[in-house]
Amino acid sequence: MYYLKTSACFDSAHFLHGYNGKCANIHGHHWIVEVKICGDKLQGKGEKRGMLLDFGDFKQAVKKLAEGFDHTLIYEKNTLKPATVAAFKEEGFSLVETEFRPTAENFAAHIYDDLYKKGLSVSCVTVYESPENCAMYGE
Repeated sequence: MYYLKTSACFDSAHFLHGYNGKCANIHGHHWIVEVKICGDKLQGKGEKRGMLLDFGDFKQAVKKLAEGFDHTLIYEKNTLKPATVAAFKEEGFSLVETEFRPTAENFAAHIYDDLYKKGLSVSCVTVYESPENCAMYGE
């Protein structure tokens, strides 16, 4: 089995609605996303012969996902009042509404699913919310 791994990062704010602790408040992280793909066959012809996947293509797919979250306030759908969302938008803030609670665990699963749907043979996604703490989804 062959494996490739790449990473990307983004800075964003989030909060955990209904959580009883510090994370209930808006706070930020420097998120690091590591993605590992796998396959048992390398490409046999053309310029990509001998590659599982071109690292440039792999890195770009992961980077594009990370850029969508960079320098935004990420919040779970229906956890902010419509007037609050409107006020943030009126002030020019970048917001990302998710269908999931924005935890490292859910980010890992979301990124895994997104890349899998794009045709990548994802093996594992690791999301760090701090240098010491990460969540993994996959293998």
